[in-house]
Parts: sequence; structure tokens; C-alpha cells
Amino acid sequence: MQLYAGLDLHSRNTYIGIMDKEFKRVFGKRVVNKLPLILTTLKPFQDQLKGIVVESTFNWYWLIDGLMDAGYDCLHLANPSAMKQYEGIKHTEVYTSYCTSFGEF
Repeated sequence: MQLYAGLDLHSRNTYIGIMDKEFKRVFGKRVVNKLPLILTTLKPFQDQLKGIVVESTFNWYWLIDGLMDAGYDCLHLANPSAMKQYEGIKHTEVYTSYCTSFGEF
């Protein structure tokens, strides 16, 4: 199965959203910004991930470098100011923004 991940990187945590090519949610979890924890969270999906998008905020360098060192070669940076914003009420989970963002690709 082909899977795609979006990592919404914040200063203290990252929301990891994973979906299939039909945009069906496969996994979603917020984790602390510790590279070993993020890698452990992604590990079960590593062989199926065909693309990982990381929001290109001020603190993305360590995450991209760590993912590349761990063998992830399907990385993409997303410029949040260039993405179409979703409309409506902001949900408590970031999943909705991933659906909107992945729909743009």
C-alpha cells in the first residue's frame, strides 16, 4: 500500500498524519519533538511511505536531516504561505489541514 505522511512541526511537538492515496486516514498522532520518538513512530510505515511533507517553518532543519539520515528519501518541504488555507472552523486536530494540503499535490 502506498502511504503519504504530513508532519506538522511546532516548537515542542509534531503532529504526524499518514494517509493512503485515496486520502483515507491511516494514522494520526501528536508526538514530542524528539527525533528518536518521531523515527519510532514512522518506522512501522517506512517501507510504504512514498512521500513525506514537512512544513517549512523556522525549525525544520533538524527534522529533515534526521529523516534523511534514517533513510527516508521521499521528503518534501511545504511552504505554508503558498498553500490554500482550509475554510471553516479550525478542528482540534491538524488532520483537516493535511487533507487540504495533500489535495493540492
